[in-house]
Amino acid sequence: MSTALSGPAADLGQNMRAGVLACFERANQNGGIKGRPMALTAVDDGYEPVRTGPQMRQLIERDHVLAVIGNVGTPTAIAAIPIANEQRTLFYAAFTGAGVLRRTPPDRYVINYRASYAEETAAMIDALITGAGLRPEEIAFFTQRDGYGDAGFAGGIAALKRHELANDHDVLHVRYERNTVAVENALADVLMHDPAPRAIIMVGAYAPCAKFIGLAEQAGLESLFLNVSFVGSAPLARELVDSSARVIVTQVVPHPAESELPIVTDYREDLRAQNPDATPTFGGLEGYLACRILVTALESIEGTPDRESIVDALEGLGSFDPGIGEQLRLSASQHQASHRVWPTVMRDGKFLPFDWAKISDVVEAQ
Repeated sequence: MSTALSGPAADLGQNMRAGVLACFERANQNGGIKGRPMALTAVDDGYEPVRTGPQMRQLIERDHVLAVIGNVGTPTAIAAIPIANEQRTLFYAAFTGAGVLRRTPPDRYVINYRASYAEETAAMIDALITGAGLRPEEIAFFTQRDGYGDAGFAGGIAALKRHELANDHDVLHVRYERNTVAVENALADVLMHDPAPRAIIMVGAYAPCAKFIGLAEQAGLESLFLNVSFVGSAPLARELVDSSARVIVTQVVPHPAESELPIVTDYREDLRAQNPDATPTFGGLEGYLACRILVTALESIEGTPDRESIVDALEGLGSFDPGIGEQLRLSASQHQASHRVWPTVMRDGKFLPFDWAKISDVVEAQ
């Protein structure tokens, strides 16, 4: 794992690592993979792509890992994917919904668990327009200025065009630089826009998103703020603990504390077996769920697993339910297991499950 263990996305990488380790420990307590224990080597790229490339080569060429799991971020994935393909090593369950990991036909060595950013933003836009009656021009975008922000914005624009958006330039789009919290200029552009957007879709890291929401609230902006899953619900909620802003975050896993689905209860039990004081997180559950799928694939391999047989085993899973109550699918032509999006809303400093059918109530609260 080359992931963000420091920097603005550190919570995501740390949570992903904790979820994978909880899964590994469960597998090892049950005898490993046909007697072979699982082990994780995790290195910190700080969410900086310039560090990701050398670390990918270190893991693959020097450490001889069988697969890479749980990278955090789109810019880092963009740096990692060519190396994974060149070295014919699985790049699995990256914490990003960007289209670069979802080619048609798919890259053989890139396999995803999660729904895409296009699917997350489409769910938001469908709810805002169909459920709350907003016009496309009443929705704005606040995005990180890189491949991550571009992926979310492109998916959002595609969804708006399905709702009869005639001109991209009718949609306000403001940006900030990665690994900064320099959001003031972006907010100024929003405040000067007439009329003010009724909803702002945010594709960024938690610190700049939280700062933007806080400053917007101080300025009297009453928009609804909708974030994709990468923002990180827990750190965003911590930053907004005293805020009364209306904030929605789409998730790519069930609620880690509220859900009673079988794999979620397994996750909580295995996490607390490692650390009784640990708090279940969305990122941790994502790492755990993706890892459980990987374990299922590994257990189907005859003989000693190698880099090629692991890819074959994942592609060979076909349709399956890992314990979330619905069928996922992986195959040679389908390299994204899940397409499901779960909405959550901030209430009293926490993100709780939300029903899109109630979106008009949240929008009209302004």
